[in-house]
Amino acid sequence: RKVFLDTHALVCLLEENGFTTQQSEVIVSALVKIMNTNLDMIYKDMVTKVQQEIALQQVMSHIGGVKKDMIILEKSEFSALRSENEKIKLELQQIKKQLMDEITKVRADNKLNLNLEKSRVKELHAQQDRALTQTDRKIDTEVADLKTMLETHKLDNIKYLAGSVFTCLTVALGFYRLW
Repeated sequence: RKVFLDTHALVCLLEENGFTTQQSEVIVSALVKIMNTNLDMIYKDMVTKVQQEIALQQVMSHIGGVKKDMIILEKSEFSALRSENEKIKLELQQIKKQLMDEITKVRADNKLNLNLEKSRVKELHAQQDRALTQTDRKIDTEVADLKTMLETHKLDNIKYLAGSVFTCLTVALGFYRLW
């Protein structure tokens, strides 16, 4: 460990600036002690080149061990995972096929139900149209019957009116003669 500090030059500088020789030497020795203490602390935290190479070799050996473990895992665990993945893919394809079959079946059932409902609705409309036509015919028949009855009553009223008028004329002529 070397301290690159010119202590004599520092003592001379301090003396030139008003310190005595004894004061300058004490200050310089204190600075040297402080520097040595700081260097000791720094050296405690530092690693030597030999220690660094040993740590590097240990890390490299650990990395090599991990690589070997990874290769072993890849061969055993990953192959098991791949085969499991293939099984799951096959099951998924089977489920997908079943689902598509069910969807096709439900669509066919829905189309059949829809067609049945359409035919029921058409039949219901046809029945309603027939009932409406029959009702229209009944109404037309009733209206015609009422017209006939009205005409009959009208003729009867005209007959009675004519008979009443002639009766009144006969009575009036009878009074006229009597008078």
